Amino acid sequence: MSKPLIVYYSRKGENYWNGSIKNLEKGNTEIVAEMIADITGGDLFEVDTVKTYAADYYECIDDAKAELREGARPELKAYMDSLDAYDTIFVGFPNWWGTMPMAMFTFLERYDLSGKRILPFCTNEGSGMGKSESDLKKICKDAKVERGLSIHGAEAAGSRSKVESWVKKLI
Repeated sequence: MSKPLIVYYSRKGENYWNGSIKNLEKGNTEIVAEMIADITGGDLFEVDTVKTYAADYYECIDDAKAELREGARPELKAYMDSLDAYDTIFVGFPNWWGTMPMAMFTFLERYDLSGKRILPFCTNEGSGMGKSESDLKKICKDAKVERGLSIHGAEAAGSRSKVESWVKKLI
């Protein structure tokens, strides 16, 4: 079995955190992605947009809502040459307005994911996976999209046992 890929989008800086705004040096999704890489020995790839989102959390989520309404596909700074070496791809993101940030759609739609296992995980402050799993099934045609893992963002740093249990059940 080949090692997995962990592809993720994460937000540093101002984030919603247990009912208030907190400035994070490292985004919650990045913390979980690094745990998965450590547990599996997989490769990490961070999705990053050319456009810089507002530092202010509320401005950022307004932009994210507009992108969702428009079906936007934000331009990314980089892509992987190929995903052919990976059978299993963990896909991580914060839940923005009930699904993945549009940047994840941009990334995933670029590749033929036929025959791949897609293992989604998201961080959120109570909204769970939202409709991200059904969205993944639509854009990852002919891939096997597994049930995702939802991590409460404010608990991301302390979620290793939950993450490890989920990963070991699937791998």
